[in-house]
Amino acid sequence: MRIITGIAKGRRLRAPDTSRTRPATDRVREAVFSAIGSWVEDADVLDLYAGSGSYGLEALSRGAATATFVEKGRQAVAALKANVELVGLGGRIIAQDVGAFLDGARGAGAYHLVFIDPPWDLAGEVVGSQLVDVDRILAPGGEVVVSRREGDPEPLQPPGWSVATDRRYGDARIYRYAKDIDEESL
Repeated sequence: MRIITGIAKGRRLRAPDTSRTRPATDRVREAVFSAIGSWVEDADVLDLYAGSGSYGLEALSRGAATATFVEKGRQAVAALKANVELVGLGGRIIAQDVGAFLDGARGAGAYHLVFIDPPWDLAGEVVGSQLVDVDRILAPGGEVVVSRREGDPEPLQPPGWSVATDRRYGDARIYRYAKDIDEESL
């Protein structure tokens, strides 16, 4: 597993030594970032269920302004800290359960890009409720990328969101949602 492109291109990332963490493959991340394009530049990124931090670190390498990583697993947090240090582009690590983080998250429009790559055994209803919680902190026009196991039901998206991408990559299904821009908020 490595950073695919940008200023940290080629840097190898450490994967957590646990069966609970399933790092996103280079192929999946490359496809996701190809779909996002240069829009990631200057974005404030939130990487939920961060694991190794591959999504957030890839975003920083491609020019994101900030990245916040949320992960509760002890081994995953250790790998994440090592990867953030190795890549050298910064990033804020929050060692906390994603649900607890979202319950306490404040700041409408705080994030432009959110990655949700939970363990595949996490119930679809939980992912759906987390999307509703993310809606409060997602900037108008912001995007959310959700990874699920192929064959699992699509998470329920909040009102005012549209599906930008729905693609299968091996045993993963990637949903990319865009939050509609409310004309009144402009």
